[in-house]
Amino acid sequence: MKLLFLNHLENARDSLRANRMRTFLTITGVAIGIASIIAILSLATGASQIVANQVDETGGTIAVIRPGVQTANSISTIVNQQAHGSITTSSLTLSDVAHIKTLPAVTSVAPIIVLHANIASAEHTLKQGTVVGSSDSLLTMSNVRVASGSFDTSNENIVTIGAQLSVNLFGTENSLGKTLTIRGKEFRVGGVLERQHNPMNFNGFDFNTMTLLNQEQLLAISPTAQVQQINVQVDSIANLEPTVVRLNKDLLSRHNNEQDFSVLVGDAIAEPTSQLFFVIAGVTATIAGISLFVGGIGIMNIMLVNVAERTREIGIRKALGATHSDIIWQFLIESLLMSLIGGIVGGFGGMALAFIISLFLTFDPVITWHAAAIAVGTAAVIGVIFGLYPALRASRKDPIESLKQQN
Repeated sequence: MKLLFLNHLENARDSLRANRMRTFLTITGVAIGIASIIAILSLATGASQIVANQVDETGGTIAVIRPGVQTANSISTIVNQQAHGSITTSSLTLSDVAHIKTLPAVTSVAPIIVLHANIASAEHTLKQGTVVGSSDSLLTMSNVRVASGSFDTSNENIVTIGAQLSVNLFGTENSLGKTLTIRGKEFRVGGVLERQHNPMNFNGFDFNTMTLLNQEQLLAISPTAQVQQINVQVDSIANLEPTVVRLNKDLLSRHNNEQDFSVLVGDAIAEPTSQLFFVIAGVTATIAGISLFVGGIGIMNIMLVNVAERTREIGIRKALGATHSDIIWQFLIESLLMSLIGGIVGGFGGMALAFIISLFLTFDPVITWHAAAIAVGTAAVIGVIFGLYPALRASRKDPIESLKQQN
């Protein structure tokens, strides 16, 4: 059996070498499809890893409270948790925030209220900019520092802005003392944040382009704005689990025994962001899979041509005792060999493509063994599916009629 397999493999190699250009074009079709999928999945994994790493950097002492019950398989929930403005009604209140501050082991609490509004300077206007109302604890928990000035916690009309927003509005990151307008109300820039190299984070907004003020100031601009997230930090990892239990119990009591919130820790904090990336990657990979399907059609086409050209060879093999199974395996191995070569080439090409694309992004791709398994496995499946029909067709040829065929 082993000897027969090696014989089929050698025949397949010789056949592919005899038609180098056709073989090259067919392998290229498969390689392009595999490369596209691998590049997309590697970049999606890299993007989601950023948020997971940020959560790890908090030292395991942070819990995040979000409105609604987080369901891992709900795309609408995932999208809503990434776009604070899309949450029509939040169950969280500033009264909840005040209560959480009184709990034992809690060292910091940062409510997040997000408003989307036009932000204007004398020279430029940013349409639907992100305005965040919170406390200075938000910056500490998110490992974001103020580059110049400070975050003002008073109720004066002073804001802290992101480095890129400063450039967009004033043409410089040194914008301390300059004024901007939000919904007709004038504010003075009291601080500019350090530029963040990875704008994605578990808070759901970009610190580089946001305007930060305390929650009272934001509510003065928009009285109907709601608390869309509460970040809670405890004094040690050991106290995180008991605090989460207490949070669930107290908030459930405060919300009339209605589970209209989620208390998240660890990987669960980053899960919505990670799933959003993979939902997007899945849709994109499906589109890229069209090229893989075309590559499969190419395999079927060249195999049908090979069967037609080698009809007499098939007749001779059958006359010498080759079975239907032998003929099927002969052509199936040839199809599989082309597909696997395309999968391996496409796998390495996809990894290289992902790293090239990442040069223009703020994160690196993550290559996992899953990616390699997907490349080889998908290629093998394509080779079998699109090579099976030509192989069956070859096996069903009548040996007498095949011997009459003139090549």
